[in-house]
Amino acid sequence: MFTLYGIKNCDTCRRARKAMDGSGIPYQFHDLREDGLSAALLEHLLEKVPVVEALNKRSTTWRNLPDEEKQEVDANKARELLLANPTLLKRPLLDTGDEILVGYRDGDYDNLQG
Repeated sequence: MFTLYGIKNCDTCRRARKAMDGSGIPYQFHDLREDGLSAALLEHLLEKVPVVEALNKRSTTWRNLPDEEKQEVDANKARELLLANPTLLKRPLLDTGDEILVGYRDGDYDNLQG
């Protein structure tokens, strides 16, 4: 079974969930806002997605951070920020078991088989 990580009220996550529902592929949804992001889960995701790719610097959460927190963000600082603010994680993230697909555009899930 696939796991889709995101936020329920995110438009892109809604489109991704609709695509998964339409394809009939079984998946579970992990809401980062409600279910959180543990250190173990973050490390699991970062095994397949570089931390630079995982940090969403276009998000409202990023824009609302104090400027001093946004300065000189290395891999360790990014991990700290993500654990403290799970909504900084780019979304949706689809864990297929073999890979993690970051983001969603129409057609991205067309070739998935569950």
